[in-house]
Amino acid sequence: MRFFFPDSQDQVDPGFDFVTEERDPFRVRQRDDLYAHEVLTQAPFDGLLVSKAIVDGKAGGGTGKYTAAQRHRLYREGARRFFRLDRGHTPLKIMGDCGAFSYVAEEYPPYSVDEVIDFYDGCGFHYGIAVDHVIFQYEPKTIRDDERAAEWVRRQEITLALAADFWQRCKARRVCFTPLGVAQGWSPQSYADAVVALQRIGYQRIALGGMVPLKTQEILACLAAIDQVREPTTQLHLLGISRCDDVPTFATHGVTSFDSTSPFRQAFKDDRDNYYTPTGTYVALRVPQVDGNPKLKARIRSGEISQAQALALERTALTRLRQYDADEIEVDPVVQALVDYSVVWDGKSDRSAQYRATLTDRPWRDCPCDLCKAIGIEVVIFRGTERNKRRGFHNLYVFEQRLRPQRERTRA
Repeated sequence: MRFFFPDSQDQVDPGFDFVTEERDPFRVRQRDDLYAHEVLTQAPFDGLLVSKAIVDGKAGGGTGKYTAAQRHRLYREGARRFFRLDRGHTPLKIMGDCGAFSYVAEEYPPYSVDEVIDFYDGCGFHYGIAVDHVIFQYEPKTIRDDERAAEWVRRQEITLALAADFWQRCKARRVCFTPLGVAQGWSPQSYADAVVALQRIGYQRIALGGMVPLKTQEILACLAAIDQVREPTTQLHLLGISRCDDVPTFATHGVTSFDSTSPFRQAFKDDRDNYYTPTGTYVALRVPQVDGNPKLKARIRSGEISQAQALALERTALTRLRQYDADEIEVDPVVQALVDYSVVWDGKSDRSAQYRATLTDRPWRDCPCDLCKAIGIEVVIFRGTERNKRRGFHNLYVFEQRLRPQRERTRA
């Protein structure tokens, strides 16, 4: 079971100073900053998923996450060199997709089949996913004859027609990557029907899309229906699914790979589960920058609180956290400093109990990952991109560690 991490140009600055919060003035972001597979001794995933929407932006308008210079260099050098995938690690695979989430509201996918093939082949990907149109609804019973159902059918038909065209164009152009068709559906039977059609076209690798909102039992119901029609050589990929405990079960249904940003994004998007451990999660310690928190800046502008007071509370919280990590003070004054500052910048959420648990257990001290060993308590401080992304990389490391025994079970 391979885990692919979706690229969104997430890197960290190796020269960032956590005390002064300053960077090297001559730093060049993509050239000097490091990806997760460079920061960690062991890459925490088996490959990258690179989306055309992230790189090129949406056709006809909108921009991607890449600058023009980065985009040109990716095409010029190829993905393996651009992402520096061979630096002392087991070679990582690269999968490409269109980024269907970015155009879910559109009537029709904005990319042509040949444009997508140019992207995959031009960048030197190992796998390329056909152009698709996502369906997010789930209706396990027989669909009703209404406008909603008609739209689901229309999107599935578009996806299958594009998959047929993609397959033929890949054969005609003798591409260097392995093509994957996409099965979009709204029920177990509709997914099974899509797999039948894709296998008839010639696909032996099929990605299952639109399943992110589904519960585990709903995903398993779809996989069970697909089992009835899946050929022995057909391998499945789950798009956007990262349910570690279910990996052995998924594997019994022909799933050989999946992708997800969830472990990374929880570091700074989740309200509670910010820091992974082998047995659970902890909340990160929130110390936002005074000049970077919109709510706090609004209170300062309105005169509710002085900037000097906010800065003093911010500095006290950071100082006490570092003193605690150096075993110079007890936990109580640290929690109090966090609460005092939280009253100013938040004023609603009381996270004191969760903060106390994180501080008392000091999980960063038990973690063997390169990041926790290098920066200590800074990894659990919720503050700015450099700390938050490092915590996300740590989560990827722990996720891979959790995933490893599950993958061993699938091999047994």
